[in-house]
Amino acid sequence: MSETTPTVTQATLVKKAAPKSDYKPADVSPQRRVQRSFAVRLWSVRHSRLLEWFYARFADVFLLLHPLWKDIGYGRVEGPVKFVEKRVKGFMFDCRMCGQCILSSTGMSCPMNCPKQLRNGPCGGVRANGNCEVEPDMPCVWVKAWEGSQNMVHGDKILDVQKPVDQSLRETSAWLRVTAQAAAAREAARNTAKPGASA
Repeated sequence: MSETTPTVTQATLVKKAAPKSDYKPADVSPQRRVQRSFAVRLWSVRHSRLLEWFYARFADVFLLLHPLWKDIGYGRVEGPVKFVEKRVKGFMFDCRMCGQCILSSTGMSCPMNCPKQLRNGPCGGVRANGNCEVEPDMPCVWVKAWEGSQNMVHGDKILDVQKPVDQSLRETSAWLRVTAQAAAAREAARNTAKPGASA
């Protein structure tokens, strides 16, 4: 008479060793957590055109405030602006604060959410259902980026080749960096236009 011994897994051992309690946490299903964490991110991709318009206006306002940032000092405003940016973009796009935001070029889908942190398109492991090879429950960041870019006025920016991530810019404000660069470019354009105007 052959008896089959039940297979004991690590999960079974942990469950048996865990102290019994009446406390049952609400909504701790991993699937529910996954769906909730992706919900806003996917909303942002679906509304990429609206967010593109908003971001353009927001960038204009930040550029208008350049004299204020300059007077106070970009180094001094970095902390408060970064605090706000991290929370707003964290909620909307699950932002990783790489300091080199390219949302306007990737359909409002942050490529830093890719487990491989690919900046120029998907890997070869995208599943047939459009989900990630590493995290099967997560929609591929680049599949969503392509979908979002199709709705945008400047959606062809997704074809631009992105530079590798500069790790020294991590945990810095992309808003302030882009504003400072735009202000410097504007001043340089003015300076080159002055000699031509007087000639």
